Amino acid sequence: MSNSYSIAVIPGDGTGPEVVREGMKVLESASERFGFKLNFSHYDLGGERYLRTGETLPDG
Repeated sequence: MSNSYSIAVIPGDGTGPEVVREGMKVLESASERFGFKLNFSHYDLGGERYLRTGETLPDG
């Protein structure tokens, strides 16, 4: 049975989304190569979220 890992994805602001997107590609390639599974959970956090919603963190 292969291992499974849960990864929190928080792109943030600025170059964060681009960097995180490429990092996810690397992790996905590694998971295919070495036979483990990844479960990504995406979270909308950062300054842009605050400007858009007026909240720093979602409720709950």
